Amino acid sequence: MTISLSDAGKRFNRDWIYRHFTYQFTTGNSYAITGPNGSGKSTLLQALSGSMMINEGQISWTLQNKKTDPEEVYNHISICAPYLELIEEMTLGEFLDFHQGFKPFLPGLDAKDIIARTGLEKAVHKQIRYYSSGMKQRVKLAQCILSDVPVVLLDEPCTNLDAAGISLYLSLIADYSKDRLIVVSSNDETEYQFCREVININDYK
Repeated sequence: MTISLSDAGKRFNRDWIYRHFTYQFTTGNSYAITGPNGSGKSTLLQALSGSMMINEGQISWTLQNKKTDPEEVYNHISICAPYLELIEEMTLGEFLDFHQGFKPFLPGLDAKDIIARTGLEKAVHKQIRYYSSGMKQRVKLAQCILSDVPVVLLDEPCTNLDAAGISLYLSLIADYSKDRLIVVSSNDETEYQFCREVININDYK
């Protein structure tokens, strides 16, 4: 998938978050959106996902040389963000089965493989609401990165992760990001060290 923005801008009330943003995000590449807290990184990421409209300019999504309707974009994108919640009344196994009903996992992967990869085998029958914040973040990352979609959007992906969790995140990216479009919103270089292009949101104020 290719996501193209032309002279795009987003504002809340009279305050512009970003303006005159022209850029093309293409499959097979990884991008970092950087800037200090509150600068608009997450707002731009939500526009890329199709979940937030822009106020000026244009944004389009193209898949296999065909434009994708904005209302259908969610079928081709997965996102991991601090403001997105898990279904905490479910166990991990139940949640992964439920999720797979909407977005299948990458070919060759099933729930059992994903549980093993996240290192949460001992907690598989425990309701997610009893997980630590780091364990929940591992689940968020797994369901995002391992979904069979061409675009993966990551907003502060190492939130609440310890060193082992960060290592898991980087290994998932290394193993499963080939031939996909990856965009990371972060001001921590650890989270986007693999990105080929870095976009500073402050350049579009």
